Amino acid sequence: VMSSFSSSLEMEIFQYIDAHQNDFIKDLEEWIAVESDSVQPHLRKEVMRMMALAADRLAALGATVNLVNLGSHQLPDGQVLPLPSVILGELGKDPQNPTVCFYGHVDVQPAKKEDGWNTDPYTLTEINGVQLFLRNLYGRGATDNKGPVLAWINAVETVRALKLAMPVNFKFVIEGMEEAGSLGLEKLLEEENQSFFSDVDYIVISDNLWLSNKKPALTYGSRGNACFFVECGSKDLHSGTFGGIIHEPLLDLIALLDSLVDSTGRIQIPGIYDSVAALTEEERKLYESIEFDLEEHRNNCGVKKFLYGTKEEILLHLWRYPSLSIHGIEGAFHEPGIKTVIPAKVIGKFSIRQVPHMDLSVVKKQVVEHLEGVFSKRNSPNKLKVSMPLGAKPWLADVNDLLYKAGRRAIKTVFGEDPDFICDGSTIPVARMFQTVTQKSVMMLPIGAADDGEHSQNEKISRYNYIEGTKLFATFFLEISKLH
Repeated sequence: VMSSFSSSLEMEIFQYIDAHQNDFIKDLEEWIAVESDSVQPHLRKEVMRMMALAADRLAALGATVNLVNLGSHQLPDGQVLPLPSVILGELGKDPQNPTVCFYGHVDVQPAKKEDGWNTDPYTLTEINGVQLFLRNLYGRGATDNKGPVLAWINAVETVRALKLAMPVNFKFVIEGMEEAGSLGLEKLLEEENQSFFSDVDYIVISDNLWLSNKKPALTYGSRGNACFFVECGSKDLHSGTFGGIIHEPLLDLIALLDSLVDSTGRIQIPGIYDSVAALTEEERKLYESIEFDLEEHRNNCGVKKFLYGTKEEILLHLWRYPSLSIHGIEGAFHEPGIKTVIPAKVIGKFSIRQVPHMDLSVVKKQVVEHLEGVFSKRNSPNKLKVSMPLGAKPWLADVNDLLYKAGRRAIKTVFGEDPDFICDGSTIPVARMFQTVTQKSVMMLPIGAADDGEHSQNEKISRYNYIEGTKLFATFFLEISKLH
């Protein structure tokens, strides 16, 4: 039962946030207007401008802000670009209070109106919803990740504006290269581990979504990802002159790609499932209580049917088991029309999302051995080369941790129900990175709904999620200070 002291405090906080919601939306509008796309080189200066805006916003709260220069990086074409600075901010240094560090990013994925947006992606546009709070706020970065970063800042601002005793000490890590692989971040975390992070108790990340459109969630795990290139070939040949008398590289490659997964989605690489952690009874129970509408999920992703028919099976295969996806073939003719060429060198690209306790180096060995075995049976004179240019490990947190208790209580207070405890089928390298480098408790506390469309056209956050998310963060500060 909430003490009347804390409930009246929460009431005061909620009233302030409700009264200032239009100001908070104006702030988001200003941030969305900055085309801080970290993927395209010509927009790097916009990312820099966005970092400066975020730094100014933190300074206005009274935080000390350090913009750490990360130097530059070289693009594949030889062009050298400056890396955006990373913001390290802090507010409050009371040794009696726990210290919570928030991570977020203010760079975005590329977006153009002609890609299929209904509105200009860099003009925050409010539409839909019969009731005001159900309206959607459309714009690139609304949910990933400018909206949640601002919601956290707005929550801190609320505590300051009401002149309340600071419930926690705040630290901030805000970067501008997340969508381009967080270049330089891990090195910075390692360098700052003994200083900036030395007094941090908890790390909170809000850079993912709920599983449902309506029910809040806490995220405690994500899959890793190992990307593979498989290359076959020699030189381009004419199909009229050579078709029918040679081993064609593309046929070799298609046979190799076809050997990876069967029609039920099961990976065909021997040994790949051997080290997948066994499902515990406690974990199975978590899956049963999760609210997950198969129809809604099908509509969100626009497919006719899934590989599995039950909620549990689908979630297990999204979070708990590895998956393999084929992404494309480089070097093959793909323009409109026909070109009767036998492509010389083709590169197939696929990735495996791995789960605890799969080992990246073992996965690589299993993949290479499997592909070499399939290839040798073809008796082809073409050269085979398998490489793994990218590997990220899975992440798993302890749901019984104090951090998750505080998150759960805050959700119950704001939304009136317990959250779903969910994993993320995609890879969240920062969660793993923070946990590995700092050895602190890390929690993912999303405020975006399942249909927000991060990375896709018409990305949005609803007014409801943005404003209630701000209340959630403010309540979380109170809960973590109570539990500490």
